[in-house]
Amino acid sequence: MSAIALPQSTVPTTAGWRQRLRYLLRAYPPLVLLCALWMLATVAVALLAGHLAPYAHNQIDLQARLAPPYFMGGSAQHWLGTDELGRDILSRLMLSIRISLLVALVSTLLSATLGVFLGFLAAHFRGWVEQLVLTLVDFQAAMPFMIIALAVLAFFGNTLTLFIALMGLYGWERSTRITRGLCIAANEQGYAAAAFDIGASPLRVYLLHVLPNIASTLIVGVTLTFPEVILLESGLSFLGLGVQPPMTSLGNMVGYGREYLQTAPWMLLTPSAVIVLTSFSVGMLGDWLRDRLDPSLR
Repeated sequence: MSAIALPQSTVPTTAGWRQRLRYLLRAYPPLVLLCALWMLATVAVALLAGHLAPYAHNQIDLQARLAPPYFMGGSAQHWLGTDELGRDILSRLMLSIRISLLVALVSTLLSATLGVFLGFLAAHFRGWVEQLVLTLVDFQAAMPFMIIALAVLAFFGNTLTLFIALMGLYGWERSTRITRGLCIAANEQGYAAAAFDIGASPLRVYLLHVLPNIASTLIVGVTLTFPEVILLESGLSFLGLGVQPPMTSLGNMVGYGREYLQTAPWMLLTPSAVIVLTSFSVGMLGDWLRDRLDPSLR
């Protein structure tokens, strides 16, 4: 009897695991999981770059100048090869990931904070305040940000603090429009009006009642701005107006590698691949979050 009962008891278990696996793959597609793993690995490298890097990022070894990567016949001492000064590409790549992610993260948070504040301001006061904010939004959207950034950096010089603050002015108009529209809708609903009726201050209403209800939409907007800031930082660093030596960034590495594209292509291709994969991963995760958090798309 036990030999006969064993297969019968395992059939629903196997079917249950298959059903759970299908549900997991529907909820978390393999490509989304791969993008999440890539971002986790990227963040881990950024946090532990000082411990994981085999060499100092600015350590020069002219005897190992332009050494190819290990998979192209190079030495195992430099897995991703070296640059024109014999600096280890892997070590520079790890520090570049840290700097680029730091710039992108802080700039995106600054942009989102400014956008949310102005959106709250426009939704609460309306009238001429709202028109002023909307005029600033239209002006920001109409101006090519790359040209503004080039002019500011060329005129005021470049420090990491100024560069991050400048990047923080990118994309705030998107957050302002989203926040203003959602706040106007929230003011017409019962929970915000009830909070005002019982005497809550506007700051308390917007921060404790309205913001949690619109946070999902704002998070999706942040995930769209983040890869754009990475690409913008890479472009400015490529032009020599981004992160300055002795620090390095992904765009910096691409800028230096363009002169050796024919003789040492690994100098340019490695950081370029990291930029593409990181931007793609954040964008893919943002699209997935939008589908998960937007009730109309379920």
